[in-house]
Amino acid sequence: MGLRGEVFSCKAITPNGKRTYFFNVKENRQGDLFLNVVESKTHGATGYERHSIVVFEEDLEVFSKELQKSLDYIRNNKGH
Repeated sequence: MGLRGEVFSCKAITPNGKRTYFFNVKENRQGDLFLNVVESKTHGATGYERHSIVVFEEDLEVFSKELQKSLDYIRNNKGH
């Protein structure tokens, strides 16, 4: 197990470099896995602003399904 219970982590940096999204799979003390999604963006000259959501393992299926529906809607309605 890695830092703060992390077992897997990847990140996506936006093309303009102003935001970074982290996708962290973590394990709690009971061995349950969960997803932690963090948005980090620059704030002022030297600071960062962070926002985080946690999706528990038992909710991943419904979360993934609704996320995909949202992404499909955005792709199909560009420019409206």
